[in-house]
Amino acid sequence: MSRLIGRRELIIGGAGLALAPGAVLAALPNRLAFQVFRNGNKVGEHVIVFTGDDKARTATTNVAMTVKVGPVPVYKYKHTAIEKWVDGKWASIETSTNGNGKLTKASARSMGTYVALTGPAGATRGPASALPLSHWNQGNFGKPLFNQQEGKMLRVTVNQVKPGHWQVRGEAEIDDFYDASGNWLALKGKLEDGSSMEYKRI
Repeated sequence: MSRLIGRRELIIGGAGLALAPGAVLAALPNRLAFQVFRNGNKVGEHVIVFTGDDKARTATTNVAMTVKVGPVPVYKYKHTAIEKWVDGKWASIETSTNGNGKLTKASARSMGTYVALTGPAGATRGPASALPLSHWNQGNFGKPLFNQQEGKMLRVTVNQVKPGHWQVRGEAEIDDFYDASGNWLALKGKLEDGSSMEYKRI
């Protein structure tokens, strides 16, 4: 069943970039919450809580999902991420993921001249401008992106279809949507088994 959620770690995240990565922070609410649907059926929730101020801000993400076949749970997923920004610049992220009882941890940290990435496959480096595919922050699009759950760089292209609509393609097939204030509004994606996933803000 792990392939059922195969691209889930990318959904936990070009041309026409209009915002700097740190610019979105100023307009953030205290909390963003979404219901998560797979093939039209609700499977869980994704909640992000923002604390701090422009000098030091933390985004704490908690995701909980249960996929069922009929009434029987067949896959349970929990993900936590703590992402820190300092003076409007991304600083670090630490994640913990439990997929059906298998626990994995990953982290990334800006080291000035590179980004140090650590995940299940070991340690590696990304370019200094690399940022996590954190869908709440559309300002990250247009930069090299890494998978925050796996701790490794992503092979994706990102394009702005129109204001408030971004398309991620490659290792992921995701469309992200934002409201007039630039806050994350919704997501639509396709998983490796062909099923659809959708986020609706609540």
